[in-house]
Amino acid sequence: MKKLVLSMVMIATIAFTSCKDNEKSESEDATTQEEVAMETETSAEATMPEQETIAAIAMGNDDFSTLVTAVKAADLAETLKSEGPFTVFAPTNAAFDKLPEGTVASLTKAENKEKLAELLKYHVVSGEYMAADIVKAINDNDGSFTIATVEGEELTATLDGENVILTDANGNKSTVVMADVDASNGVIHAIDAVVMPKS
Repeated sequence: MKKLVLSMVMIATIAFTSCKDNEKSESEDATTQEEVAMETETSAEATMPEQETIAAIAMGNDDFSTLVTAVKAADLAETLKSEGPFTVFAPTNAAFDKLPEGTVASLTKAENKEKLAELLKYHVVSGEYMAADIVKAINDNDGSFTIATVEGEELTATLDGENVILTDANGNKSTVVMADVDASNGVIHAIDAVVMPKS
């Protein structure tokens, strides 16, 4: 009888120890999995590229090389690197090519720096407006949305089918040809014509 009781105690002890070992092992596995997950998350954060500013994106895109030249000539590069947020309606090189011959060369001369800065500021809006925001604002305002620019004058946004059209202070029109280029300090929408302020 003593042997039987002793045997049962031994079996119970082994079973209890085994359960404890299993719990410990499971607990260690869970901890290891958590550590791996945390390491992976940290590693993913470390390898994710930092979002670029509006200025950096423009400088890295060949389609905006004329705009970049103009921004540098007007000393506005630092502004477009600042915190913002800004919405930039960025004319492509093809948009600048539509201007009368010699216009860009003339505007980038030192004596026209102020005039060039005003022209470029007319393409910049304070705040971040994604394409969906602009379309909603157009629809919410009976088909026309007036946008105040950093330069002080306004642009009018309307829709032509699915295209967003900007009308400048002189009645000239420009179409958004590429929308929602997201930057760390705002958003860029490429346009196919340079918009002009009245002044």
